[in-house]
Amino acid sequence: MVDDQLLDILYQDDHLVIINKPSGLLVHRTALASQELDAVVQRLNQQLGKWVYPVHRLDRGTSGALLLALSSDIATMLCSLFEQQAVEKHYLCLVRGHPQSIGTIDSPLAKLNEVKGRARFKIEGTEKAAVTHFQSLSQYILPHPVSKYPSTRCSLLKVNTEQGRKHQIRRHFKHIRHPLLGDTRYGCRHHNKLLTSLALPVRLLLHAHSMTFTHPITKENICVTAPIENSFQSVLNYLQPYQVTM
Repeated sequence: MVDDQLLDILYQDDHLVIINKPSGLLVHRTALASQELDAVVQRLNQQLGKWVYPVHRLDRGTSGALLLALSSDIATMLCSLFEQQAVEKHYLCLVRGHPQSIGTIDSPLAKLNEVKGRARFKIEGTEKAAVTHFQSLSQYILPHPVSKYPSTRCSLLKVNTEQGRKHQIRRHFKHIRHPLLGDTRYGCRHHNKLLTSLALPVRLLLHAHSMTFTHPITKENICVTAPIENSFQSVLNYLQPYQVTM
């Protein structure tokens, strides 16, 4: 459950605001969570005393930098930046296994649509281009058996995407058989069970770490870094003694 507290504002001016979204908090209510009262938009409306307009999304379980506009006109401008791929975003994630040090996943993805009244998605339409780049930052080997293996391997990656398809990072790393830890939809149940047995937070271990773009009004270069949430950091702290040389 997400604590009911003020959201951490990383940047704000008269036109836009960037927050560090906590894991577990919706950006806005959806057909799959229509009964939810708590979401980023509602919290910021109260916190800032003005209406905010989300211009991109982060999955509920994802933490990190989230950009919102303070007017509909600015929202349109910022959405255009995303459509032009003019917003550079970098993520951190923990995945199963040891992928190559640097890699690119080029695998088209079909659209995922929410199915109203049912907690699932369905795939619709033709596949569209989806490219994800990654770099391995750290690798770990834990002395804990998982599934049929005598030890557990995982890696901390830095990731950026050329597009922003729904669940792109999660789906792509499942595609290359290195699913994200803590992912209850696309992940590995054996690794998620291990997190629980070690009394570590079982959350989607994906964090939107940084965001860079040109301000649509002032033309300044905006670059923010979102501190890693405590729940994610506690997992990294646990893994630290088991880091291996790459």
